[in-house]
Amino acid sequence: MKFIIGIGGVTNGGKTTLTNKLMQALPNCCAIHQDDFYKKPDQIEVGEDGFRQWDVITSLEMEAMVNTIKGWQENPVKFARSHGVSLTPKADELDPDNRIHILIVEGFLLYNYMPILDVYDQRYYISIPKDECKRRRSTRTYMVPDPPGLFEGHVWPMYLKHRKEMEYNCQSIEYLDGLKSKEDIYYQVFERIQNRLLKHL
Repeated sequence: MKFIIGIGGVTNGGKTTLTNKLMQALPNCCAIHQDDFYKKPDQIEVGEDGFRQWDVITSLEMEAMVNTIKGWQENPVKFARSHGVSLTPKADELDPDNRIHILIVEGFLLYNYMPILDVYDQRYYISIPKDECKRRRSTRTYMVPDPPGLFEGHVWPMYLKHRKEMEYNCQSIEYLDGLKSKEDIYYQVFERIQNRLLKHL
C-alpha cells in the first residue's frame, strides 16, 4: 500500500519540523521537500515589485519534483534506499506485515500546481498570522539572505495570492493552527494518518 501525505503551508509555519517528526514515527516513510527544487538564484526573475520572485511556482523545477514523486510511486523501496532511508526493520503496530510505504511531500506551493494536486491521500496546510510569520522569518538564515522589504513587498503578498488560488482549486485540505505547540500539531496529524492507515489494513 502506498500513501502520500501533503504538508503545505506558509513560510516558517513549521512544515519541515512536522515532516521530520512524522518521518521518525511512520513506517517506511520518505520525504520530498519542495525547497530542494528551487532554480539557481541567477535563474529567478525580478518581478514588477522589484524583488527576485522566490515565492512563485516558476522559481521551482516542478517537472523534476513531479518526476521524483513518480519515482517513489513506481518503486518506493528502491527510492528509499537511494535516498538513504532505512526501511522499517521490525514489525510495527501500524504495519505489522511491512506492506505500507509512505511519502510526505512538503512545501509552500504544494496545492497550486495542478499536475500533482490529485496525488495526495491526505492534505494538510499550516497557517500562522502575519506578525508571527514575519517574526519567525527574521530569525532564519537563508542561503540567499532576504533583502530589506522582501517580506512586506513580496513574501506575504504572494502567500495571500497563492492561498486564495489554493482554496479555489482544492477543497479537501485540513488546516492546522501553526500557533499550537509542535507536539500538538504532530499528534493531531499523526492520529489522522494512523486512523486512515488502520482502515486500509
